[in-house]
Order: sequence, then structure tokens, then C-alpha cells
Amino acid sequence: MKIAIPTRDNALCNHFGHCDQFYICDADTQSKEITNFELITPPPHEPGLLPRWLGEKKVNVIIAGGMGEKAQQLFAQKGINVFVGAPVLDPKTIVEKYMNNDLISGDNACDH
Repeated sequence: MKIAIPTRDNALCNHFGHCDQFYICDADTQSKEITNFELITPPPHEPGLLPRWLGEKKVNVIIAGGMGEKAQQLFAQKGINVFVGAPVLDPKTIVEKYMNNDLISGDNACDH
């Protein structure tokens, strides 16, 4: 599984489209371990770009604090699962909690 998390200052960035980097990792669902990760600077934000860009990177899951409804629909069309309402933690902790079914969803931090 390939997971992407929008980050700023080495923690989840609440506003998905305005992050500094994406933490993208390969996660082994059997062993529940992160097997590889990289921090990638996204292209300049424009509507509809990130679903296509992350789809090209073969991402299966997006974990975000907040994301607009339209973006969620675009990811769904690409077959990418979206988890919103994640807490502001470091990305490795978020992935570990997600793989162990311990990641609790709060409010979607995006209002559009």
C-alpha cells in the first residue's frame, strides 16, 4: 500500500492543498511496517492537480486533516481512498496508527 500525507514542519498539514511536502510511504499491510518513504515537494496548487499527480505516483490512500468535498470526489474517481480528520502528528506515527486501526478521525479541517 502506498500512503500520502500532506505535511508542513514535519507534521500533518491541516489544509491539504497548501502543504509544503508530501510524506509518501510504502506500507506493508502484513507486517504493518513502513518499508520505504520519501518527502516530495508538490507542484503549485491548482484545483484538480493533486489527485492526478498523486495517482501518477501510485498512491492508494491519502490521510489528511482536511480536504474539500470536490477533491475527495476526484480522489475517489482515481480509486484513491481518503481518510480525513486526522490529527496533527508526525507522518510516521499517523501511518502506524492507520495500519493498526488506531487512527481516530476528527472533524474535517476544511470547510469547502
